[in-house]
Amino acid sequence: MFTRISIFKHPAKNITVNKNLFIDIILGIIKCQDKQQHTSQKSFRKRLQVAVEKLHHQTLDIRLQGITELEKLANYHGQENWEIMEVITAFVRQNSLYRTNQEVKSQSSSKIHPDIQAALQILTKTDTPKSLASEQLDLSYTDLRGANLSSGNLAGVNLYQANLSGVNMAGANLSGAILCAANLSQANLVGANLAEAIISAANLSGANLAKANLTKANFYLANLSQTNLQDAILEGANFREAKFSG
Repeated sequence: MFTRISIFKHPAKNITVNKNLFIDIILGIIKCQDKQQHTSQKSFRKRLQVAVEKLHHQTLDIRLQGITELEKLANYHGQENWEIMEVITAFVRQNSLYRTNQEVKSQSSSKIHPDIQAALQILTKTDTPKSLASEQLDLSYTDLRGANLSSGNLAGVNLYQANLSGVNMAGANLSGAILCAANLSQANLVGANLAEAIISAANLSGANLAKANLTKANFYLANLSQTNLQDAILEGANFREAKFSG
C-alpha cells in the first residue's frame, strides 16, 4: 500500500508565507531604489558644486569646462534641469551686465565672450520639461551684443531692457518673450517666431524681421524706423503709437 502525502497540508499557512515573502521582496526593491536615488542625488550635488566652482575660475578654459559639465548634468539629470538652467542664467547675468549708451560707445568691441556664448547655447538649446513650462528664464538687463542665438529656443524668456543690438536671432523661437525696452537695433530676426511677444517701447530700428511670425505681438511705442517687415505675419499685432520713420 502507498500512503498519499499531500503537499497542501497547510494551504492557509502556505498562502501567508508566500504573501509575506512577496511583501519582503517589494520592500527590498523599494529600499534598494531609495538607496540608489540617494546615491544619485549625492553624486549630482557633488558634480554640480564642482561645476559651479569652475564657473567662477579666472581661467577661460576652466570656465568652459564648468559649462560643459553643467550641460552634461542637464542631459543626465532631467529632473534637476531647471536648477541647472538657473545656475547658467545667473552666470550670464553676472558676467554680461547691461551697459549705458555711453559705456557701449566707449567699448571698442562688441564681441561676446566665448564662455557667455557657450552658456547661451545651452540655455537656448536645452528642452525644458513640460512640468517646468510655466517657469521663466531671466536674462533682463543683460548685454548680449555679438551673441549668436540663431534657431535658439527663447520662448517666454525675460529679456526686459536687454541689449540685443546686432544679435543674430534668425529662426529663433521668441514666442511670448518679454522684450520691453530692449535694444534690438540692427538685429537679425529673419524667420523668427515672435508670436505674442511683448516688445513695447523696444528699439528695432534697422532690424530685419522679414518672414517673422509677429502674430499678436505687442509693439506699442516701439521704434520700427527702417525695420524690414517684408513677408512678416502681422495678424493681430499691436502697432499702436509705434514709430515707423525718423
